[in-house]
Amino acid sequence: MTQPPRRALLLDLGGTVFRSGSELLGEFGAVEPRVRAAVARRGPLGTETDPEWDAMIRQDISEREYWRIRSEEIGAALGRDWPIQEFMHTLYALAGDDIIRPPAAALVADARAAGHRIGVLTNDLRAFHGETAMASHPVLEQVDVLVDASVTGILKPDPRAYALAAERLGTAPGDIVFVDDMPWNIAGARRAGMIAVELDLTDPDAAFAVARAELGLGAEAAA
Repeated sequence: MTQPPRRALLLDLGGTVFRSGSELLGEFGAVEPRVRAAVARRGPLGTETDPEWDAMIRQDISEREYWRIRSEEIGAALGRDWPIQEFMHTLYALAGDDIIRPPAAALVADARAAGHRIGVLTNDLRAFHGETAMASHPVLEQVDVLVDASVTGILKPDPRAYALAAERLGTAPGDIVFVDDMPWNIAGARRAGMIAVELDLTDPDAAFAVARAELGLGAEAAA
């Protein structure tokens, strides 16, 4: 009897595998009083309305534009004129070894052990992080395919981005479980025929539980 094709796992990075910039802005505010007013506005995790986030969700501005605005705002509060890569390095350094979401690490490890191919489809790895440790994080050594739109020039939700990831994975789109935290990227994956799982920044662990089920993996063992 012919066995059904084994599904592949495709992951976004920032906000999905790596903890979100919105979370880390909160940590920044906890240690740096000068930025507290600014970081009160950080999407669904803030204590105040974030008009730029709302504009991004409406797709009036891009995700890169949103983070450029935040970078300039935080830089101004600190009296610094910095490029976005320096801002991101400062922000993500706050997390240290805790930058990876534990359920994401467990999903990657278990999917790999079960023989599923694993890919990353990100828009901004090199654009935001350059050649820093983020771009060579050990979790990336566990993936079979890395597609970075900073390099290819084809950003999600362009259908060509998903097609390229599927081609490099060697897996039909309908057999790819894709996890991302941005709704338009999820919509693009669904249009491409993928099994798309949207990560909610207010409850990120739930998305990994869904992805595990779609891959036929058991529930993650309790820590």
